[in-house]
Amino acid sequence: MNARISYRESAVRGATPVQLVIALYEQVLDDLRRALAAFEKKDIEDRTRSINHALVVIGQLQASLNMTRGGNVAQNLQRFYNMVRTGLLQAHIQQSVLELKEQIAHVMLVHDAWVEVEQTGIDGGKTDRRESARQEKDRKDNETKESRPAPAQDSSLSFAEWDA
Repeated sequence: MNARISYRESAVRGATPVQLVIALYEQVLDDLRRALAAFEKKDIEDRTRSINHALVVIGQLQASLNMTRGGNVAQNLQRFYNMVRTGLLQAHIQQSVLELKEQIAHVMLVHDAWVEVEQTGIDGGKTDRRESARQEKDRKDNETKESRPAPAQDSSLSFAEWDA
């Protein structure tokens, strides 16, 4: 379990905002699949824990919406999150595998849309700006390295003295 947490933490540190949203959707899908398996095993405790965690993650996604800057997209996502939360509660209360499967399908559709956004770079240019900044930093680092004098082949300077 620690390796899984470490992997996720390292993936989150370098992620773009869109990649973070995708990771949250993947967590919701993992939780809902665990809940589905718990339904089939009649494990009420695991089903409850999995659905509750999915609801918490959906709450995080919902809380991250910027309703003023997001416009219609944010409003549609707000409605979507409310619909999924309601559907998950109904699935849990009514013990409906069918309702849970429907919510999984809905979340999967929106997840796939976010993956497409990430792959096509339709995120307001944030990814492109980060990449440009990274390339500029790499270019400057290379210029700095090239401007250093190369050590003479028969020089008696140590590496530490030359690198200073």
